[in-house]
Amino acid sequence: MKTILTNKHISIEARKRALQYYIEPVLMYGCEAWTISKQIQNKLEATEMWFLTRMLRIPWTTKKTNERVLNEANKRRSLVRTIRKRQTTFLGHVMRRGKLEHLVTTGKFEGKRSRGRQREKIMDGLATWLGPGKVSDILAAIKDRNL
Repeated sequence: MKTILTNKHISIEARKRALQYYIEPVLMYGCEAWTISKQIQNKLEATEMWFLTRMLRIPWTTKKTNERVLNEANKRRSLVRTIRKRQTTFLGHVMRRGKLEHLVTTGKFEGKRSRGRQREKIMDGLATWLGPGKVSDILAAIKDRNL
């Protein structure tokens, strides 16, 4: 896809569509089950910017800011937002189903907790992304399909 994405004879809009429909789905495969920390979010945003700078054929030595690259491409950052939206839809599907996945996601299964710092859960990441509020409010909104 490098020859298509960096081709000057193809319009930038067509190249952005190729990126959106051919490359991003491969990149986001299985993203519904990811726990996105701040470090992973930064890497995803850097990947998105790397694609845009390659498409616009901007060498890294020009030291352009990300905002200028986004303005040149006439695009907004959308990768992390799309992943979070997919996660909320998948979480709503799991919560409405109410089976084993529901128990695992909410953390209501029996057993001892492991030692050390607890791993970040999907619900923790979505709670920080959706803003202030309790997890119970998020679960109630998911069950009503209001998200």
